[in-house]
Amino acid sequence: MKINIQKDYPYFYETHMHTNQGSACGSNSGYEMAKACKEFGYTGAFFTDHNWGGNTCISRELGWKDWMIQYSTGYRDAKRFGDENDFDVFFGMETGYQGTEFLILGLDVEWFINNPALRTSTIEEQYNLVHSSGGFVSQAHPYRVEPYIPEVRVFPEYADAIEAFNATHSSPISKSHNDPSWNDMALELAIKYQKPITAGSDVHSTNLFGGGMAFKKRFKTSAELCRAILDREDYIISDGVYWRSSKGDILAPVEIR
Repeated sequence: MKINIQKDYPYFYETHMHTNQGSACGSNSGYEMAKACKEFGYTGAFFTDHNWGGNTCISRELGWKDWMIQYSTGYRDAKRFGDENDFDVFFGMETGYQGTEFLILGLDVEWFINNPALRTSTIEEQYNLVHSSGGFVSQAHPYRVEPYIPEVRVFPEYADAIEAFNATHSSPISKSHNDPSWNDMALELAIKYQKPITAGSDVHSTNLFGGGMAFKKRFKTSAELCRAILDREDYIISDGVYWRSSKGDILAPVEIR
């Protein structure tokens, strides 16, 4: 399977995905996920496994440094593939607060190891800590309704961006969390609070949905990519069904063959 990359935006990045080395709900290793993304047409990907506040597969009884080392195994496994195959692998984390989740991007593993306060932070403290260190916070799928989410809560004041398009909600390939209206509401939230939007697939296996963000240039670091989003540089996104502008307007169908 391969996606039709738009010629003016040839550098395509996945911003939200899981491995079975960090997430209890993951089905494939980081190496397998990176390989699948490369073959699919992605330039790179953020590996954003669930942390201690979500569906992690790493023991919560571990000390902070040991927990982080084990948690980042999927990322390191993916990085091994990326370094060997010209594929950009970036570290990220999906944090959980009683079902409300955020993507932390733009910071490396060492930063997390050196900031154990994150483990007991509130949503506000998380934002201040990450933001003050040059990191990036996007509220993930803010309007998803599932049994593991006790209530819908939105925190635009504690996020740099909103994940307005989660391909798990919209892609016909997705087998769970299917409700495109959740994306519609997330886009409205981003517009209301004048936040940049992010898009990703939230995939848990090598059955890829084609969500993500496409740019005119390739990025050397995750921080550079996050800065491009904050600066509202020219980019387009995919929800797995349509290519859209950075404001969410439909541009062209997504073709996956």
